[in-house]
Amino acid sequence: MIVKANKDACIGSGQCVLLCSAVFAQDEDTGIVEIKQVNPPDELREAVIYAVSQCPTQALTTVE
Repeated sequence: MIVKANKDACIGSGQCVLLCSAVFAQDEDTGIVEIKQVNPPDELREAVIYAVSQCPTQALTTVE
């Protein structure tokens, strides 16, 4: 799975970081999402999918 972020759509709510900090982070200055692991390990799959689903602006996606 590949994780992608549309930084233009991100509002910096931080839900992704709260739900899966192993994969998502926020820029210290802007609060915009940063992807720490573009291709996370399988053991994080469920957490990543849940975090992506909770993004209020749908700025996050996954590709198989």
